[in-house]
Formats: sequence, structure tokens, C-alpha cells
Amino acid sequence: MSVDITVVADAEEAARVVAERLAEQARAGGSIVLTGGSTPRRAYQLAAELEPDWSRAELWWGDERCVRPDDANSNYGMAKAALLDRLEREPAAIHRIQGELGREAGVHEYEYELEGVDTFDLVLLGLGPDGHVASLFPGFPTLDITNRNVISSDAGHEPFIDRITLTLPRICATRELLFLVAGEDKADAVAWALAGKPSRATPGSLARASDGTTRAVLDRAAAAKL
Repeated sequence: MSVDITVVADAEEAARVVAERLAEQARAGGSIVLTGGSTPRRAYQLAAELEPDWSRAELWWGDERCVRPDDANSNYGMAKAALLDRLEREPAAIHRIQGELGREAGVHEYEYELEGVDTFDLVLLGLGPDGHVASLFPGFPTLDITNRNVISSDAGHEPFIDRITLTLPRICATRELLFLVAGEDKADAVAWALAGKPSRATPGSLARASDGTTRAVLDRAAAAKL
């Protein structure tokens, strides 16, 4: 399945392009799945400036570490500081993964949250230097789970904290899947994920929207090996 690729000058511009898309979706309403990372953080800050009213949207998270929401390693905590705390009107619903409950209880609670949810409107993903997306790591058995929405996982890299993540089929059940990737250290992973053959060695190569469009916004450094 093809990927619509946009290459821009640097990480700041990549964040702005994605911020514009997030703001557009917030105005339209629907379900938005957020991700962690430094480049998404900047995109969230800019999106809050572009559209301070997110009351038509519902927010979800692709994965979370098993920590309290105010922990420095929390994806929710990052999004709260970068996006939610800057909005004039909050989203209609905020579906946080409760990582502080631990792996099994956190999975159970998020499964409950997802009951009855069919297709997301927009899923935002980063891409690790090893090609991982959300907390789906290269070669892990979690990549083979197709009959669940949410699972727990060991960490595939530092910080070595247990994870809770959406499964690959649940991530792909979206009208738009949008990669945001910046940095020279991601160039190999970008080439594997966006231009290579689908492989369990590169989970990003398996992440494609099953009901819509897959896009990638890259800075020049990340796109250098395409």
C-alpha cells in the first residue's frame, strides 16, 4: 500500500505541517490518536495555537508507559502540557491509557474504553530508529496479535518501562494514518518503513491505514535515504 510522502526542510516545519492537519481534524471533529516524542510535542504546541477549540474531537493514545500521568515518561503527561493545557476548550472526551494501574489492569481498562469504537479518523505515529511504532517493537510477538485491541509489552529500548499499546490492526483501523518523523538518526528506519517491503523487523512497514490514506511528513534528514 502506497504512502503519500511530504518532505520539508527541518523538524520545525514538519511539526507545523502536522499541527495544521491536527487543527483541521480538531475543527472537523472525530477521533484523533496521539503519539509520544519530541517532534510530536512541538506539533501539539503549534496545533493548540492554530485551533484552541478541540471540543468536537475525542483524543486517544497509541501507547503509554506504565507510569503515573504526571511522570516525565508519560505520553499523556507530555500531551497534556503541550496541547491540553493550552486549549481554550478541551476535547469532548479524553481517553487516557491508565499506565499507573500496571500492565494487565491498564490493558483491561483501555479495552473497555475502546468497546464499540470502529474506525479512528486520524492516527498519528512516530517512528523509532529501530523502526518501531507505538510500543510495537521489531520481532516482538506482540506484532502477531490480531484478535485484540490493546496489549501489554516489555520495553524494546530505554527507558526500560513496561508498556501498554494498541495492536497493529487497531492502529491500522483509521481513515488516515500519519507518520511524523524528523532527524538523521531516523533515516534508515524511514527507508525500511516507507520504501522497503513489509517486515516484522520494521513494524513501521506494517502500519498502513486499512480504511483510508497513509501519509508521512518528514524532514530532509529523515528522508535522506529514500
